[in-house]
Amino acid sequence: MAQPPPFAGRFPPPPYRAFPPPPAAARRALREAARPLRQPGCAEALRAKAARARKKRLRLQRRKREARAAEEERAARAAEREAAIDRWRAKRIQEVEEKNRERELKAAADSVLSEVRKKQADTKRMVDILRALEKLRKLRKEAAARKGVCPPPSADEAFESQVESLRKLLKNRTELYEAEERALRVMLEGEQEEERKREMEKKQKKEREKLLQQKREIDSKLFGDPDEFPLAHLLQPFRDYYLQAEHSVPALIQIRHEWDQYLVPADHPEGSCIPPGWVLPSLPTNDVWATAVR
Repeated sequence: MAQPPPFAGRFPPPPYRAFPPPPAAARRALREAARPLRQPGCAEALRAKAARARKKRLRLQRRKREARAAEEERAARAAEREAAIDRWRAKRIQEVEEKNRERELKAAADSVLSEVRKKQADTKRMVDILRALEKLRKLRKEAAARKGVCPPPSADEAFESQVESLRKLLKNRTELYEAEERALRVMLEGEQEEERKREMEKKQKKEREKLLQQKREIDSKLFGDPDEFPLAHLLQPFRDYYLQAEHSVPALIQIRHEWDQYLVPADHPEGSCIPPGWVLPSLPTNDVWATAVR
């Protein structure tokens, strides 16, 4: 005897229903809708439509990728520009701080130098006072001698001893102040020499950058812009050919010999000097040539 399933009697059986057949109008509408599919060129038209849709979708995706890449490139350029601005700002701040330090150091040195000069002036005034005192005592001593009054020798010795002591003191101070002045002058001259060297280095650096920029412009005109032409190695044989005289003495002699074949007297009406650098091409004279150059 067959056993009932374990869940028999617990759940009602699912309600099975038989759908009625579609009416005749619906069948005719379906036939009319499917009739274009039975035509000979329908499959090709659908495949072409699908291919166009796929191409359009790929084109949109490619445009999105290009737009995303362009946006990333703009962001990278903006970041690089900001970094360049930050470097320039930091460099300028450093230059200003160095100038301020130099100005403060020079002001301090000038202040010390002025103080030393003031001390020298005070020492010189004291020397003049000491000389005037010696002259005054001599005059008073002569006046007293005319009146018959003579000071004791011990007074003269004491006066001379005091004057000699003051003279040595003033001499030592004068030598000390002169040494300080020489040291300060040497320091100031050294700072001025360093400042002149820095200015000269800055000027030479600007000249080198200017020459390098001119060289890059000339190279871009002759060999193309390396940023626009990433395959710059294809132009390397041409660069080697035009720059061979810079690396080979025989090549330099051969090129100079070829130039010497065209030497003419200095008063020749059509003569011209040998160009010192590259002979740059002339500017385009029409739009077609300009488009080819670009």
